[in-house]
Amino acid sequence: MTEKLTVARNADVLVVTLAREDKRNAIDLEMWQALERALQQAGREDDLRALVVRGQGPIFCAGIDVSSFFKLAEHYGQQWAARMRTITADFQAVLNRLESLPLPTLALLHGSCLGLGLELALACDFRLAVAGTRLALPEVRLGLVPDVGGSTRLTRLLGPARAKEMVMLAAEVDAGQAWQWGLVNEVIEPGQQEQVLTRWLERLRAGAPLAQAAAKQVIDGLFDTRRGLELEGWAQAGLVRSEDFTEAVQSFLQKRKAEFQGR
Repeated sequence: MTEKLTVARNADVLVVTLAREDKRNAIDLEMWQALERALQQAGREDDLRALVVRGQGPIFCAGIDVSSFFKLAEHYGQQWAARMRTITADFQAVLNRLESLPLPTLALLHGSCLGLGLELALACDFRLAVAGTRLALPEVRLGLVPDVGGSTRLTRLLGPARAKEMVMLAAEVDAGQAWQWGLVNEVIEPGQQEQVLTRWLERLRAGAPLAQAAAKQVIDGLFDTRRGLELEGWAQAGLVRSEDFTEAVQSFLQKRKAEFQGR
């Protein structure tokens, strides 16, 4: 893979680890492409019973690497902002692949799980969070919306009111609140991650793989995720060309408060 993301098979479990610790596991284009290759590998592996996504170092993921916006030109051309619908679709395709894997997927969260990192976790079937973990979708502070399934999958989990609170207000919740809302499946005491993960894997192994895959497809099929993803792409395509987005990126890099003008 890449030094930014590692993939290891542990018996019948594939473990994908975000390994960009020096950048708080912030996701750049190279790391995202490595994730896509890891998911392709998961689809080819025989006799897998689960896939686990986790983060190396003190936090799970700080979200997208804001500086990676400037590298989009290298991949999509200088007029990348005009191609935002294509870029969004490419990013969404990776998490759609994760969501559609026929095996159970678990995200093991700790420290912070923000932005694109939370969107990654939302595409998994189960989320286990260490007590004190902070979860948030802060995209509106960059003049954007969560467009890699975050708005869609979060609303599916929490309902419109809570989703609006997290998306429109960039509200941050800790693991305990996230569990009460149904955003995470279990809160883990610090130091107990491996024991709890092992217990969940054993519970999954107790079920029939074909039945679990069918149940997953039926449950996910009850919701029109595709329509939500299309709306996310439509919204982001306009926002990324706004003056507010430019101001947000500049203020972030200059470490100052953004002054939004609504245009």
